[in-house]
Amino acid sequence: MIEPLRDVRSYRLPEDVVAPLRQGLPEVAVQCIAAITMEVPAYAEAFAGELKHKIERAVQAALGTFFDLVSRPGADGGVPLRAALSGAYALGRGEARSGRSLDALLAAYRVGARVSWRELAAISVGTGQEAAVVADFAEMVFAYIDELSAASVAGHADELAATGRIRMRHLQELAQALVAGEPAHVLQAAAEQAEWTPPQTLTAIMLPERAARWVIDLLDARTLQLADAVPELPGMTVLLVPDPQGESRPTLFRLLTGHSATIGPTRPWLEAQSSVNRAIRVHELCRPAGGGVVDTEDHLATVVVTADPSALADLRTRALAPLAGERGAAAAKLIETLRSWLLHQGRREDVAAELFVHPQTVRYRMARLRELYGDRLKEPEWVLALTIALAIPPPADA
Repeated sequence: MIEPLRDVRSYRLPEDVVAPLRQGLPEVAVQCIAAITMEVPAYAEAFAGELKHKIERAVQAALGTFFDLVSRPGADGGVPLRAALSGAYALGRGEARSGRSLDALLAAYRVGARVSWRELAAISVGTGQEAAVVADFAEMVFAYIDELSAASVAGHADELAATGRIRMRHLQELAQALVAGEPAHVLQAAAEQAEWTPPQTLTAIMLPERAARWVIDLLDARTLQLADAVPELPGMTVLLVPDPQGESRPTLFRLLTGHSATIGPTRPWLEAQSSVNRAIRVHELCRPAGGGVVDTEDHLATVVVTADPSALADLRTRALAPLAGERGAAAAKLIETLRSWLLHQGRREDVAAELFVHPQTVRYRMARLRELYGDRLKEPEWVLALTIALAIPPPADA
């Protein structure tokens, strides 16, 4: 059975054993830094120049704290250890801020522990210490450095977590600014603060939040997400996807297969609000009952025609005024026939096929419409007005 390492707080060494070790600390620190610089590439440049000497002093201080700890009979060993662990924790946070990985930090600790023990053991042996004392001392040195390493790992993780939360907040603020259509200088400043590299273009996707959680990991890492971007549509999320034009746009459709989503047009990233607004508009107008992926590019006419609902209603009233005297059911059939006749450019067989009626019925209804409209069905302005007025069926309660 392997016994756990003893608590370094309880270990004590006589001062006559510690004294020569203290004297050798400067050279031990030099050797540690040289080895780390050579074996851990991430620190080669970092330890250059004046910083090298600062790190050497830091290594001396850490090992000096260990000697303070083990040469204080009867004193509270936790006091110097807490200070050392606090320094190691701060070191871990600093390394994370500097962009160095946890692997690099742990490698530096491993190399430092190995070289420190090698140099300190040589001093102990040179002063005539017995093998049992040297072995006992080795265990405590590695236990101490292990505690420092654990504190640095905790500091590194906490810094990354804090940095990640801050960056996520900045990304949220950037997404909000884009959706709100803030000025270019505001958007550029927000992107810089969020450390977000702007793409050439952004495309808005509106979809339920539960679907967004599945889809976003498949998209460009720069994709921005804004939940509940539209208060009137709770539970809906807007994704702003970088550069999905060209060949990548069909890929986007494939990724969304099986989800209910509306894809807006591709716009320069500073004009992303335009894509968001289009996606919202088409979502409100054209969302199929069974869900599926909707491309706003397929519904441009609907967006244009319904841009001013009040004007469309007035146009419809004016264009259909000649039918005011017709009964409800009869008027509805005439309007349905007139709409199909306009869209099929007067091709009677196509109109009959669309309405599932006999061509003779179409002939009869058109004869009645010509009676009501007269020559207006031949006038370009009236044909245009009727086409626009009847392009989009009115709401059921209209």
